[in-house]
Amino acid sequence: MGMKHWLIKSEPDEFSIDRLAKVKREAWSGVRNYQARNFMRDQMQEGDAVLFYASNADPSGVTGLATIARAGYPDHLSWKKGHKYFDAASTKEKPLWYMVDLAFEEEFAGTVPLETLKATPGLEDMKVIQKG
Repeated sequence: MGMKHWLIKSEPDEFSIDRLAKVKREAWSGVRNYQARNFMRDQMQEGDAVLFYASNADPSGVTGLATIARAGYPDHLSWKKGHKYFDAASTKEKPLWYMVDLAFEEEFAGTVPLETLKATPGLEDMKVIQKG
């Protein structure tokens, strides 16, 4: 199967394209959404392309490009008592949460807002612009 394309969402104060640009590679950890977890665990593969989406930003939108640098692996932060991403239901033997490593590719000069994505022909199937 060929390379897939993903859209990852993060609040800029948690994880931003600016930070990824500085460190070049970092784990996208702390994701606590079951659908995103399933994609990370089961489908995201090294080399897949990523649109980096800043959520809860002004404006919200795509801020750059990355690639999957390491396919899904257990999110060890869920095992650290006292950490904000700790989850007592997740264990090393039966991890509940997963993460991937992202590698920086490009930061856009400006944000491509959600409204532009919605108005662009050919992007109708993107999950981020669909209702629900």
